[in-house]
Amino acid sequence: MKLRPAGELLTVFLVAALAAGCDAGRKAQADDPSNAPTVAVVKVTHRDLSNDLEIASEFQPNQEIEVYAKVAGYIQKLYVDWGSHVKQGDLLAVLEIPELQQQLTQDEASVRGSEQNLERAREELNRSNSVYNVAHITYTRMADVQKTRPDLMAQQEIDVAQGKDTEASAGVASAKAGLAAAEQALQVAKAALEKDRAMYAYARITAPFDGVVTEVDAYTGALLPAGTSSNKGDQPLCRLSQNNLMRLVIPVPESAVPEIRLGSPVEVRVPVLNKSFRGTVARFAGEVDVSTRTMHTEIDVPNPKLELVPGVYAEASITLREKRNALAVPIQAVIRTEDRTTVFTVGSDNKIQESTVQLGIETPNKIEILSGLTEGEMVVVGNRSQLRPGLRVQPKVTSETPVNGGL
Repeated sequence: MKLRPAGELLTVFLVAALAAGCDAGRKAQADDPSNAPTVAVVKVTHRDLSNDLEIASEFQPNQEIEVYAKVAGYIQKLYVDWGSHVKQGDLLAVLEIPELQQQLTQDEASVRGSEQNLERAREELNRSNSVYNVAHITYTRMADVQKTRPDLMAQQEIDVAQGKDTEASAGVASAKAGLAAAEQALQVAKAALEKDRAMYAYARITAPFDGVVTEVDAYTGALLPAGTSSNKGDQPLCRLSQNNLMRLVIPVPESAVPEIRLGSPVEVRVPVLNKSFRGTVARFAGEVDVSTRTMHTEIDVPNPKLELVPGVYAEASITLREKRNALAVPIQAVIRTEDRTTVFTVGSDNKIQESTVQLGIETPNKIEILSGLTEGEMVVVGNRSQLRPGLRVQPKVTSETPVNGGL
């Protein structure tokens, strides 16, 4: 065995002593709480979560129509103008239609004539019945006498009486036919009168629903054509818009279609008024447009004070999913990888721990924890690139979620 010189042994001893001192210093520095990094943490709490869909759109009236005249005529009196508010049944305009007035006069005369003809037919029937009754009684009596006293009356007299009885019976039948014809003629005359009266009633143009006149296209004295043909060039009287109930038409993305329900509440914010209104999902197409991958959906917004007007932009917020009293953490606290989802927590010993969690409903800034955490635990938010399980830290509870980390 070869012995080392004393000087070499001393050198080795000094190097070992220095290395042991450095290790002890690093260990003491690590155990010193004042040297631990500061991390931002938040408490795991229960809260209400909702997943909302926000889409911008513009208001449309519940219904808007162009009001046409049923019959052509000159505007005799106009009762509305731009911006007029009307109720259902209110008079918009009165037309002057001389030809129809004359036709009504003829129809009334025709009805009166038919009524007189009907009265004459009734009188004729009464007369025919009287003639028949006399002829029939005469013939019956003569026939009875012939049966008991054949030699008392000549056969010719009986034949004449029978002929008059038959003739009178035919007269009754003819009178009944005349009466039926007169009744039918009266019905025809009355039908024509009612038709023309109905047409003349269209000379008074009324509002079909409560609304606002948003446009006037004809004024007093103008000839308003009948809007009964398919000609798109027909001139309307005005445009009427129902504004006490507004609607928003929004394209719902395909991903949100399964969550759309009729009657679901919708918050509608109107930036120009700096005010929010409450609406409901009133109707939807029930199919996705293959060109846009969206579904046509309409929201009804009551507007009793007429604060909203068509064309104004609004932001609709529809709650797709909602969870009450859910265990939640900030989204920044969640670490997602291909095989699992974890969070960093700080235990009672101020050391980092990694926990695997299962997620539920997600909002823009919060996410539900279905398992893996309990209420009151401290989760790390922000930058975690320098953290590892087992590292001692100084937790700093914050109510705001850091953006760029808490180290």
